[in-house]
Amino acid sequence: MANILDYIKWRGDLNFNQSKFNNVDNLIFSRFSYLPLDNLLDELNELITIRDAYFKWIKLGIKEEKVLQKEDKDLFSALANSKRFGDLKITRFVNKVDEREEKQFSAITIFIPDDTIYIAYRGTDNTLVGWKEDFNISLDIDIPSQKEAVKYLENVYKDVNKKMRVGGHSKGGNLAMYASIFCKEEIKKEIIAVYNNDGPGLSKEIVNGASYKNALEKIKSFIPQTSIIGKLMYHEEKYYIVKSTQKGIMQHDLYSWQVEGKDFIYLKEITNESEFVDEVIKEWTTKFTPEQRSEFINIVYGILRETDSNTIYEMSKNRFKTVGALIKAYHSTDKKNKQIISQTLLELFEITKNNVFKKIDEKLKK
Repeated sequence: MANILDYIKWRGDLNFNQSKFNNVDNLIFSRFSYLPLDNLLDELNELITIRDAYFKWIKLGIKEEKVLQKEDKDLFSALANSKRFGDLKITRFVNKVDEREEKQFSAITIFIPDDTIYIAYRGTDNTLVGWKEDFNISLDIDIPSQKEAVKYLENVYKDVNKKMRVGGHSKGGNLAMYASIFCKEEIKKEIIAVYNNDGPGLSKEIVNGASYKNALEKIKSFIPQTSIIGKLMYHEEKYYIVKSTQKGIMQHDLYSWQVEGKDFIYLKEITNESEFVDEVIKEWTTKFTPEQRSEFINIVYGILRETDSNTIYEMSKNRFKTVGALIKAYHSTDKKNKQIISQTLLELFEITKNNVFKKIDEKLKK
């Protein structure tokens, strides 16, 4: 079994002139956007190699809570010490978290030796604001990060003026699609491909629109065999099923995606579990109006904010304190909000139960 770290060992000595940009490179750049690159670029327009950024990162000291996954340290080191990636230049790193706007946005631009750039949008980090924004995607509204993604893409193109690939993992994939669909017409022509790596789709209104239809041929979506996040919302683009070594929702971890040579290991179809979760979530979103879902999400988010934590890391680090704060916050919630929580969860349970019996009935008939 091999993943993106093994790919760097296998092909890290081949530059992009010897081996052209491929789907695995896309996934690596998408993951690179998750790295805590703050304070590594002195100016917004500064160019620095991945190798120099890595050694600067080491010199500044790595804060454990800033690294989302332990494999990220290995990824940064492997990239910096490889011939293929070490000398690639990066620029335009931005990282914006705004609680008032409920926005968590981050992106990086990577120069590729074929005279193109790759714009990588970060997915959800460990901030509570980031998770709240994820839920807001399901409300069929334009979230702040989507608008920020369009602005970022247009500003980069204005300064760089190169053909580009645009991509991301999870929410980052959603942002890549949104930015490519809603950027200026003259920029759309310069986009080579759009990569959505297990990211949620878009609203029904966008998917039914002409701008999305026109972008379809450039969008490439990759999902693991038991995709959950990547099946959310609405999709019409072609998707490729990648083999993962994880189970269930943990397949969202792109370090579990399997690689062979210079491409992924592909499967023919998604699992029944992925189809089941997709049906449950779509039925739940159909049953509740966006206003009802928004009310439920805001109540739960308000309870989480009572823990005085800004990140998932902080919540997990002080588990006993967090649990106590959550219980206290729930008990202090008014009767109406408690009723909304219980009714929403009960309805979700009923939908899940009915779909379980439906699947059992289908199997018995077969």
